[in-house]
Amino acid sequence: MPVWDEVVGQEKVTAQLSAAARDADAYVTAEAAGKGTAALSGSAMTHAWLFTGPPGSGRSTAARAFAAALQCVSPDRALGGAPGCGFCDGCHTAMVGTHADVEVIRTDLLTIGVKETREQVRRAQMSPAGGRWQVIVMEDADRLTEGAGNVLLKAVEEPAPRTVWLLCAPSTEDVLPTIRSRCRHLALRTPPVDAVADLLMRRDGIEPDMAAYAARATQGHIGRARRLAVDERARRRRSAVLTLPQRVSDVGGALRAAQELIDAAAEDAKEVAEEHDERETEELRTALGASEGKGSRLPRGTAGAMKELQDRQKRRATRTQRDSLDLALSDLTGFYRDVLARQFGSGVAPANEDAADAVARLAADSGPEQTLRRIEAVLECRGALDRNVAPLLAVEAMTMTLRAG
Repeated sequence: MPVWDEVVGQEKVTAQLSAAARDADAYVTAEAAGKGTAALSGSAMTHAWLFTGPPGSGRSTAARAFAAALQCVSPDRALGGAPGCGFCDGCHTAMVGTHADVEVIRTDLLTIGVKETREQVRRAQMSPAGGRWQVIVMEDADRLTEGAGNVLLKAVEEPAPRTVWLLCAPSTEDVLPTIRSRCRHLALRTPPVDAVADLLMRRDGIEPDMAAYAARATQGHIGRARRLAVDERARRRRSAVLTLPQRVSDVGGALRAAQELIDAAAEDAKEVAEEHDERETEELRTALGASEGKGSRLPRGTAGAMKELQDRQKRRATRTQRDSLDLALSDLTGFYRDVLARQFGSGVAPANEDAADAVARLAADSGPEQTLRRIEAVLECRGALDRNVAPLLAVEAMTMTLRAG
């Protein structure tokens, strides 16, 4: 399967990236043949790219597919085939994350700091081990601190030969102006629901009915659609969120609903911790030379490393809780969107067919103005969480507004 097959609903973007991969391949082939080094300027290829698009648009998927195409070593290239076959060693190892010259940076924390960025900049100065390109994919470029962004800027301004930076962010506004001005920008869109359902069936073997439900419920968000299709717990939690508009009829109900949302997000964070923390801790203890068993003492001078890991795990729990809340708020926005569409009689296909009765009742009992205020309350809550407002306070303010309309 060609590397572009998972880049869903982005025909213009894949055409640009495919053309760039062709020019990049021609550049490497000319150098290897001793025919000189044609400049990349003026070609479809460049050393820094910025992928933007709404959540679920597949910006990271597109960046990883491009990274694989840059490493493609298929013999068909010599016969005019496009790089990115998906089968050769270069494509395969890049896609599964084992290629020596492709580094994918993603964070489970709230920010990417100066220390981590400097490490990647140092890596970017190395020559590619495979003789093609050194590719750095930064999936969360919007989480760079200001200091980290300035460190990255120097690397993007003065790129090492055959090093390519692929930065991903929700929008151009989430990246320092000085960085985005030095990148070639690719804007992705939310993929069509039908295309996402087709991907779930082809790639993940999801049954057609479940694939259609998940794609429609998430309005084309690829990652969330897959999670909804394969995880029963995710479906239960979404169903619970969609009952919230019916449970905020009084002050007590609004406050209880807020607490339930916070508790559900904390449970998500706890599940992630149970999945990762114990394994990470044991691996670090082994690496530091501790004897087997949880009660064994660490060698002298290693407590700092263990403390650093514990701090990282706490920060990851914070982000997991925020991400879980954001997911719930996205589902709420979709619910009120369905209410608004029904009130206006727009005929737009509902995202939440499983909550059709609740949508119909709320649409009949309120007006479009109230629905718009409720949508604004949800969006304001998301903004408050981004500004690090205490989650319970932000969610309580939202549910009180949902109650009043």
